[in-house]
Amino acid sequence: MPYEYERDGAAIYAESFATIRAEADLARFTPEEEPIAVRMIHAAGMVGLEEHIRFSPGFALAARAAVEAGAPIFCDARMVSEGVTRTRLPAENEVICTLHAEGIHDRARDMGNTRSAAALELWRPRLEGALVAIGNAPTALFHLLNMLEDSDCPRPAAIIGCPVGFVGAQESKEALWADQPVPCCIVQGRLGGSAITVAAINAIASRTE
Repeated sequence: MPYEYERDGAAIYAESFATIRAEADLARFTPEEEPIAVRMIHAAGMVGLEEHIRFSPGFALAARAAVEAGAPIFCDARMVSEGVTRTRLPAENEVICTLHAEGIHDRARDMGNTRSAAALELWRPRLEGALVAIGNAPTALFHLLNMLEDSDCPRPAAIIGCPVGFVGAQESKEALWADQPVPCCIVQGRLGGSAITVAAINAIASRTE
């Protein structure tokens, strides 16, 4: 017997988001934050993730304003940059990942750090007012925070800091949340990852679900 299942993509999305809103505790999120949190929960397939999502005051508005103004979106990993739905971008924003740029291996060796961290050094010329999305590498988030300790370093408009893992992920997000050099979003603890980070970007880029 053939399997019976929902075949309409729009209906699947609508039912998924309705289920999340029925089951998740979203009361503490502002109207600007709520659709971002819903998409992050959807990407994780995990009602309960909302307990770990944190938005600093003004994050959603700052991130959306930056993207609507045409700011570039800097991503720490190709899994993040490739997941961004280009048709949702309001200003044909550039989505940039420098992890595989020429010379990154040598730069990382000279810095004594990972390629993910070294790749951020190429962001400096265009970092001012950008949206930064780190969904994979804690070393990238730590290095970004160190970069922003320098008063001469350009300031992004907002940071999505959701690296995943068992070494440094929780600590790097705690550091971002403690410092809050610019408006930011994190997922507490070891949770995070590229899919959740991409979901946040896509929700910021367009109000359409």
